[in-house]
Amino acid sequence: MQPGEAPVVVEEPRSDRAAALDPPPSGDRLRGWLVTIVVTLIGAFVRFWNLGYPTDKGTPIFDEKHYVPQSAQVLRNGGYEDNPGYELIVHPPLAKQLMAFGQDLFGYDGIGWRFASALAGTITILLIVRIARRLTRSDLLGALAGVLLIADGVSHVQSRMGMLDIFLALFVVGAFGCLVVDREQVRERLAVAVREGFINNSAFGPWLGFRWWRFGAGVCLGLACGIKWSGIWYIAAFGLLTVIWSALARRAAGVEEPWLGSLAKDVLPSLGGLVAIPVLAYLATWLPWMASETGVDRHVVGGKVQDIAYVPDVLQALWYNAKNVYKFHVELVTSDTNRHPWESKPWTWPMGLRPMLYYYDNSVTGCGAASCLGAIMLIGTPAMWWLAFPVLGWAIFRAVGRMDWRYAGVLVGYAAGLLPWFLNLDRQMYFFYVTPMAPFLVLLIVLALGEILGRRTAGPERRGTGLLVVALYIGIVVANFVWLWPILNGNPITPELWQQQLWLPSWR
Repeated sequence: MQPGEAPVVVEEPRSDRAAALDPPPSGDRLRGWLVTIVVTLIGAFVRFWNLGYPTDKGTPIFDEKHYVPQSAQVLRNGGYEDNPGYELIVHPPLAKQLMAFGQDLFGYDGIGWRFASALAGTITILLIVRIARRLTRSDLLGALAGVLLIADGVSHVQSRMGMLDIFLALFVVGAFGCLVVDREQVRERLAVAVREGFINNSAFGPWLGFRWWRFGAGVCLGLACGIKWSGIWYIAAFGLLTVIWSALARRAAGVEEPWLGSLAKDVLPSLGGLVAIPVLAYLATWLPWMASETGVDRHVVGGKVQDIAYVPDVLQALWYNAKNVYKFHVELVTSDTNRHPWESKPWTWPMGLRPMLYYYDNSVTGCGAASCLGAIMLIGTPAMWWLAFPVLGWAIFRAVGRMDWRYAGVLVGYAAGLLPWFLNLDRQMYFFYVTPMAPFLVLLIVLALGEILGRRTAGPERRGTGLLVVALYIGIVVANFVWLWPILNGNPITPELWQQQLWLPSWR
């Protein structure tokens, strides 16, 4: 360099940075949708098979006894419960509104109680196939994700019960899928900015415009909160995740201040998309209650509650109801006099060490023996759930050690379903709370199977060996699911077979 000359800055070519931002092609779209539809139809057959069985002498079983009558009230009243004497209306109304749809179609029986749950479980299978395909760019791995979710005992049983958690799983998975597509859209828009040369018109990078997929995620998260308040944890987790993804995308695009750029140009829109939109979606689930005359706590203002000027009565009443519900959950603690026989704590959940007995009847017939029984137990298929800790360890290594965004994103979804429960260990907790975690466990397993399978460019021997290992594992999972089938569905079995199904002392 001669005196007086400006230093030469070696900059990565625009085309290289744009190529790094653009996602790789996802393969044949038609084939991808054919695979998705076939796997989903198989899942629908499994979920809907003999859906109306069993019942408790024609009445709901287990916690269906809470939510099925409430959904019948919702159907009768046009969208809301009206029975304060029942004293257990302690969750938002959306799941019960969805279950009311099934009762409207099929009546007050097992099929009517469970139709919406089975439909939600089936749609979740479709979503998990599409998400896994996005993460891996593989139709095969997308299909395997669907097969694993079909063969998961937790997802199967919850899809066949008139309870709330399968709907929470549906909307959480839907939100995660929206954010995965939003991440791709952000990177595509930044790639355009790189190609057209305006990426560094500001040190913070460009504005990214309206992000419809993030908006969709916000709607899903609001509806998740309309099922159970535990959806709030996913709002926090996914909100942080999308801001980090946006910052990393800005860095890959060559933005001078990617993290400050994400704070300056992504945080406020994210608060709108993943906080304001969820709040509005949540409130929308209460609209029938707001318009009612007999909804629980709807008209407490002026009676139990002193009117506050400038605050609409309907919001004051909703806040009063929320405080009562919160009080119920806070006081729902384990003690010597208030202990459920199938309670469990969150450190047992990753491996499913303490499942739950939903149904037991030793007076049934039809097993081919003199004595028969029927039982439904919520069990995570051991061939999947017992691998939780090695799979989580591998995922943490990939996310932290190799900066693999796919593992990081799925880990966030899994952790949002598990870690908040450690904040209050005195509270009564049950294994069915893991229902939203199950799809993320499936995704972690599928990502690991992708590593075993190997790249498409690998040699035939490497690829063939990987395919053999993956096929053997999937076969073991399906065989394990088939073995558990009788106690996942309440089929008549002999007492001897029942004892053989209980693999661990903690299952008894």
